Amino acid sequence: MAKTSEVSDNVTQRTKQVSPLSCFSGAFVAGTLSILVYRMMIAIATTFANKPVTSDNPTVVNLSAAVRTLVVGIVALGAGVFGIAALGLFLLGIQMIVKKLMGKTAETP
Repeated sequence: MAKTSEVSDNVTQRTKQVSPLSCFSGAFVAGTLSILVYRMMIAIATTFANKPVTSDNPTVVNLSAAVRTLVVGIVALGAGVFGIAALGLFLLGIQMIVKKLMGKTAETP
């Protein structure tokens, strides 16, 4: 039991204060990654559309459609996650600035 409390004390001592600058820089990085992943998704979908499956076997056609949908969907999910993270970090930075201007102390989670 003593070891667990020592570990939690170490973790709390190493936590870094969140600042609006770190929020905005994180939002910039996440937004950039989101745009890049989105552009990659468009390139993948265009490549898939330009190269149709040439097979008479319905199982092959169904499996290839499923795999193509899965690949494009997973890349789209990645773009969406990075986009939502960028939006959240940007709004957190704005909230911290507003709290600082209103005179309230910023609470860290």
